[in-house]
Amino acid sequence: MTALRMLAEPTRLRLLWVLRDGEHDVTTLTAAVGAARPAVSQHLAKLLLAGLVSTRRDGRRVLYRARGGHVRRLVTEVLHAADHQVTGAPEHE
Repeated sequence: MTALRMLAEPTRLRLLWVLRDGEHDVTTLTAAVGAARPAVSQHLAKLLLAGLVSTRRDGRRVLYRARGGHVRRLVTEVLHAADHQVTGAPEHE
């Protein structure tokens, strides 16, 4: 599944983690994930192509957001599952 491949890359996962709470422009996302602007733009383009983010224009700025509740929940679940793996916390049923 393309969505899971997109989440396998750490910068894209961090971008989606930030975007799950609302809209952000490239400048804000660059600061939030600590990556270079060209790299963030490339990752956002891939996420957009995969259908995981959507955009909206606000004047000259382009705002990105996670595309729908399923994507937000998917990102949350992926990170919670990773946390359980790292911490050894018991799995949920």
